[in-house]
Amino acid sequence: MELAEGEKSGLSLEAWLMIGLAVSVTLSTALIAIVSSGKTTVFSPYENSDEFQEQQLTLMRDTLSDYNIANTMSTPMLVNDWQDPHRTLLVIAAPEKPFDAAEAAAIHSFVTERGGKVILAANSTNAQLVAEEFGVKFFGDEVRDDISTGRYYEVVNPSNGERIEPDTRKIWSVASVNRGVDDMGEEKAVPCQVADVDAGTVDNCRMPVLFHRPTAIQVLDEQGNNDNVHVLAAASTSAAIDVGRGEDNPTLGEGETGLIVRIDYPGQTALDEQSPMNGGEYGEVSVTGSIVFVADHSVLANHLWDETEAAATGKQQCGQIYTTNGHMCWDTDSEGLNNGLGDTTWRGNQLFFRALVADMMELDNTDISTTVTRFTSNYNVVFDESRHVSSSLSMPFTEAMGAIVLLTSDVVLKWLIILNLFALLAIAIMVVPEKENWRHVFDLTRFRERPTKVDPSQYHRRTREAFLSKVRQFNDLTREEFARKSPAEIMQMVREPRLVELVSANRTYSNEELRELIPHIRRWGN
Repeated sequence: MELAEGEKSGLSLEAWLMIGLAVSVTLSTALIAIVSSGKTTVFSPYENSDEFQEQQLTLMRDTLSDYNIANTMSTPMLVNDWQDPHRTLLVIAAPEKPFDAAEAAAIHSFVTERGGKVILAANSTNAQLVAEEFGVKFFGDEVRDDISTGRYYEVVNPSNGERIEPDTRKIWSVASVNRGVDDMGEEKAVPCQVADVDAGTVDNCRMPVLFHRPTAIQVLDEQGNNDNVHVLAAASTSAAIDVGRGEDNPTLGEGETGLIVRIDYPGQTALDEQSPMNGGEYGEVSVTGSIVFVADHSVLANHLWDETEAAATGKQQCGQIYTTNGHMCWDTDSEGLNNGLGDTTWRGNQLFFRALVADMMELDNTDISTTVTRFTSNYNVVFDESRHVSSSLSMPFTEAMGAIVLLTSDVVLKWLIILNLFALLAIAIMVVPEKENWRHVFDLTRFRERPTKVDPSQYHRRTREAFLSKVRQFNDLTREEFARKSPAEIMQMVREPRLVELVSANRTYSNEELRELIPHIRRWGN
């Protein structure tokens, strides 16, 4: 009888474990939902709510649905671990937080060594660290054109059709797919037709592209006469960088106020199914890495992507409203398109970017077997969702998921790690006993005052130097060899995101933050 009562007196360890796991999962899910409820997600290919629908990328995802569509939520540092990087396009739209040195170096390696493809669209300097890797500069201010003759598009009020006061930052341009306008002759006036885009014959024509308050992109002098750098679209000569100085706003010159810049890296090797002329086996093929910088993320948004959506929001085609108000449109500007050579109607930005994506991919690569190139579903379009800022409460969950992805890209293993973390949390709550009361006895006979006390302001510097010393020793480098390493190379050695930030960030850490980093430093490299 006493034994039976004892068995009923408490729950088993397994029962407490299940209860703890269920409670932790419920609380975590509820907390994520609460902190995420007030956050507005824009420039997402997966957000289908009516609110802010114009600023999403859902129409772009639908247009490119023939490709294998995916997304990444962690960090661009993983791009070089992806399968078939030469058949993968990474789309980074509207980065809300800047890239760090390790991420920029990973993207550069992805394009220049693995044959990867990237479209980076931003109108701020958040893209600058990546741009510097490729010899390109992003300006932080918007471009404003001339009110009388400038290349800006007209907008009317959709409800009554009345003309809205012109905004000279809403610029139009005419873009080629793979050639700079300086490399084109009379064919630069030829408008690309829908049939040309469908057939992939877009080398000798151009298309109108509409921008919503872009910044400017400039190719730096270090690129020199690089034949693989192409300014696909630029603002007019009169366009200026709007830094708020009125008439003193700087102009960059003819063709220098870039809006779309493409850089190619041909002659790389990748592993793929070879065409019969190359042996027909799985082996090395020649591929080209490409990156396209766009001076405005809104060019990919729904309200500029689709012609119907644009018309519903008041964007105007070339016509009477332009001639009446005395400024150029893309079919009347001297550097625009000749409507006598074809239809110059703007079909939404989707027509240009659909042609651009197809041209960047290896769809016409004769080194690769037609069993691959015949189907666009063998090519990947990955939307980067990691550049959006999370709230301060949801950030730990985002960082945790990023760390898990760094450990493994296997779906099953990721879920096992997550469940194990919850289980360990539950076990820790149950089995760690409370500490007994204790008191500290201070022995005056053993007191030794430290000869020179460390200045608290030096804690950050000393912690960083100690960690860098560990990195140097772990990689068997002398002090001179380590000193010659570039910041990007050091970031690649470190890899762990929190420690990468310690090495690269120019911010001051509190003593509490440094104490939290010390266990990570101790475990690093073990």
